[in-house]
Amino acid sequence: QVQLVESGGRSVQAGDSLSLSCAASGRTFNDYTMGWFRQTPGKEREFVAAITWSGGTTYADSVKGRFTISRVNAKNTVYLQMNNLKPEDTGVYYCAAKRRIGSDTLGLWYDYWGQGTQVTVSS
Repeated sequence: QVQLVESGGRSVQAGDSLSLSCAASGRTFNDYTMGWFRQTPGKEREFVAAITWSGGTTYADSVKGRFTISRVNAKNTVYLQMNNLKPEDTGVYYCAAKRRIGSDTLGLWYDYWGQGTQVTVSS
């Protein structure tokens, strides 16, 4: 069992930077691929970024070059550094963990989810 707790979400202006954190509890954090997803009202949850246990990363096209996902296994924590934020980045950001073999970009392969943290970007 893995519990995930996100933090760092807040209201910012377009062009600002923001860093989200996700603290995981439970054993074997190193075994999990960690992902960030986001959702806005009326829209489906969408993939943002993922990082494997060894540090391999995948990004949605909409955030490439602006967002960076990283992890510190010794701290059981995964981060999402978001630069040059745009209003369309607004949403609830969820941290998730997976061990199953399957696309890192699809939420259905993730076993554990956090409660989410709200990011609001104003123009």
